[in-house]
Amino acid sequence: MTSSPQTTLSTGAVRGSEHEGVARFLGIPFAAPPFGENRFRAPQPVRAWKGVREATQFGPTAPQLPYAGAIGELLGSVRIDGDDILTANVWAPIGASSAPVLLWIHGGALERGTAALPLYDGTVFAKAGIVFVSINYRLGSEGFSVLEDAPRNLGLRDAAAGLAWVQREISAFGGDPTQITAMGESAGGAIVAGLLAREDSRALIHRAIIESGPLAAQPVKKAGRVTAQLAKRLGIRSDRAAFAEVSPEQLLDARKAQSAGSSPLGGAPGFQFAIDPESLPRSPHEVLGEIDTPILIGSNTDEYRLWFPPEALAGISELKLQAARILSRIPRRAVREYRSAFPGASTGEVFGQLVTDMLLRAPLSRLAAARPDLTHVYEFAWPSPVRDLRAAHALELGFVFDRLTDDETVRLAGPGAPQALADEMNAAWIGFVTNGDPGWPVYGSGRQTRIFDATSATLPQRRTTGMDLLPG
Repeated sequence: MTSSPQTTLSTGAVRGSEHEGVARFLGIPFAAPPFGENRFRAPQPVRAWKGVREATQFGPTAPQLPYAGAIGELLGSVRIDGDDILTANVWAPIGASSAPVLLWIHGGALERGTAALPLYDGTVFAKAGIVFVSINYRLGSEGFSVLEDAPRNLGLRDAAAGLAWVQREISAFGGDPTQITAMGESAGGAIVAGLLAREDSRALIHRAIIESGPLAAQPVKKAGRVTAQLAKRLGIRSDRAAFAEVSPEQLLDARKAQSAGSSPLGGAPGFQFAIDPESLPRSPHEVLGEIDTPILIGSNTDEYRLWFPPEALAGISELKLQAARILSRIPRRAVREYRSAFPGASTGEVFGQLVTDMLLRAPLSRLAAARPDLTHVYEFAWPSPVRDLRAAHALELGFVFDRLTDDETVRLAGPGAPQALADEMNAAWIGFVTNGDPGWPVYGSGRQTRIFDATSATLPQRRTTGMDLLPG
């Protein structure tokens, strides 16, 4: 038996759906459509509507290309056409009052992904007494171009607007606006870090969860390389007027051509945050060690095995590794220590672990060491039997959301993933959102880390040798 729950926001009334004691409201705009006169501009306010707005379908997805190649066979995508892409989705316990709130921000390298993926269904959190919210934000060229006369970090600004919407409107769904946990994975984790680095957004976040999220923003010139190359390819200037004349589809086509033939060692530049006085004055990796927001943060043991399929790893020779080492300013000693730490590993696997640690594990370790009593650290170590992925990037999501039978999870984890591990991880995340306790101690002086595996354990952080030699 389903019903049609209804609530009223500052912009008008919305009607959702109800199932098994959970009210669901989908596709609620938190900012105006970022096209037409709003394209390449900061998120604009939503116009109020009359009557009751139906909120039973996900809103349109941000312009993007599906994943290609081997990754495309593992990671799904959803496309919903339309301009009203800056929307929020809410799952709330029926009758909730002053419940804790979890804001989910999806990943996708800042150029893919959507809150509409079935994997990101918030029902399991709502059944645990949490008001769960997910949002979309601008991606790729629409969200992270570095243009001469346009605001920077538009996708991050969108997320900040979404967070402000949650703080302003969540009481209408039974949520407590003072108990918001921001959570994201991969690029979504980077956005959570970016929100924490901004004083205005940080003031709205009670706790934060960062899963496999990079913590660094780049100087404008470096962050703008992808935009400059796209402009050159298109034969236009790197300014708002010129880019606004190019359709989103044309920009995606140009990006596809730009990325063609990329390799693990010679890929096209990716979209990144730009250090910017208005939207991100300092890189998150510099700020997060100084703040007192409780953070749960971690990575997966073999992150790189999603990004680099076996054939790419096999193609990394010693010469290529040394070239990448020089380009990334990695000392020779670090490579020697990694070889010692991974006896029997191929050159490609050593490179992959270096990339994983430089991008993710070393920054999160520095963060935890800077604020050991405010940080819970985990490592997801359960090895997938699929394609020798092992504990690859994004594998933990099916466990955190307790959706092991979802198509997205089965593609990564296979059909026999351990339900007990999903029960454990989902309960840990719920515990952190609810009361700040995931069930294991803070990092502390003993570098306490929860190792999630078929048999989980809390141990001193593993494999720290060599990470202190990496740049950053």
